[in-house]
Amino acid sequence: MARVALLAVFAVLAALAVAEMASGAVTCGDVTSAIAPCMSYATGQASSPSAGCCSGVRTLNGKASTSADRQAACRCLKNLAGSFKGISMGNAANIPGECGVSVSFPINNNVNCDTLH
Repeated sequence: MARVALLAVFAVLAALAVAEMASGAVTCGDVTSAIAPCMSYATGQASSPSAGCCSGVRTLNGKASTSADRQAACRCLKNLAGSFKGISMGNAANIPGECGVSVSFPINNNVNCDTLH
């Protein structure tokens, strides 16, 4: 269950990369760095996302301008999902809203990276 929740978190955060990246592709390193500060909230160890988490979410939101970039970021996040335990799906789903970042798709474990536009 925790892995499924983490997949959803990562898929959502990857999809946040929908905004505006003028220079090119998002790397898995970019994605990992952006979301790492969110793990304490996603695992229930913190009562709200940290400033670093929200900054990372905003950064990721600005990293991709094409469907291919967003899909690549999503895949990176899904690959990372297996290495984390104890994710709260509720907390994961709340991260964008808690950080004041709007996403236009549902936050759940059924997000298909190939359908992100």
